[in-house]
Amino acid sequence: MKKTLLCLICGVVLVCLSGTGWAQSGTIEKKTFLYSVQESDSLRLDRYDNPDAQGDRPCVIFMFGGGFYTGSRDQSSYLPYFHFLVEQGYCVVSIDYRLGMKNLNPADETNLEAFVGVFGRAIEMAVTDLYDATAYVLARATEWNVDPKGVIACGSSAGAISVLMGEYGLCNRSEAAKALLPAGFNYAGVISFAGAIFSQGQPQWAGKPCPIQMFHGDADANVPYDQVSYEGIGFYGSKYLAGQLTTMQSPHYFYSVENATHTVATTPMDDNREAILAFLNKLVRQQQPLILNTTQSQIGQAAKPKDFTIMDYIRSNFAPSR
Repeated sequence: MKKTLLCLICGVVLVCLSGTGWAQSGTIEKKTFLYSVQESDSLRLDRYDNPDAQGDRPCVIFMFGGGFYTGSRDQSSYLPYFHFLVEQGYCVVSIDYRLGMKNLNPADETNLEAFVGVFGRAIEMAVTDLYDATAYVLARATEWNVDPKGVIACGSSAGAISVLMGEYGLCNRSEAAKALLPAGFNYAGVISFAGAIFSQGQPQWAGKPCPIQMFHGDADANVPYDQVSYEGIGFYGSKYLAGQLTTMQSPHYFYSVENATHTVATTPMDDNREAILAFLNKLVRQQQPLILNTTQSQIGQAAKPKDFTIMDYIRSNFAPSR
């Protein structure tokens, strides 16, 4: 009797464990592929997937953060987020991209004209690599059981800038978009953790963007929460973009965190998964025409500086690394 009871208890425990995220992570398979070679850069991607999953499923393409001069596609802090998405029925692809600020001349940090030029080229390279990786996934959609109409771009910090710029390029039919991606292709959704659009003048959307989710702290000194400009070239953050998208009546989800710094480039992957799933389920998969705004504030938290110049952003990103 005791032996039977013990076996029964063990069986219940095993059943309970099999329903938890971490117990299931053992079924997640990671494979690495070379997707592009750009001069001396061999660019790879890691595909995280459940080999037992049935049917076509959406795919999240992820771009890491690091100011366009550092970072890696398989940073350990990202892995729980990747596993979580796989357990929710998604395929996850985390990609390399060229780091255009890696060899920035220190003199250019104080020369705004030179810095803006180098920064713009770094973004162009990252977006080109995003398109290349997207084309690689689309070409293997049947083999990988990926829904080609369900490709979602997601990024942190520099990666968030890149995925927003990637969507912006698609909406405006940039030369890179026309050259590298099928006609009529668009992402099913974009998720930005502390991102912005970098453009000559205010962003102009020739076409309506896909549903976009933006997380941002209003005291972010690395990527503008609202906007900053220099001689007509502007850096337009989540608050500004949310205002544009609202005017356009384009579905989006803006998650603003009061007195939060650039930590919002990573914290939502652990702390705001419910909000991410709500966006994916309602705005992306069900295509509900919604505009969602959430403001998170912490009671008793002291106010942080929020009025930054373009030089403040440059110093925050690059001066500590020199």
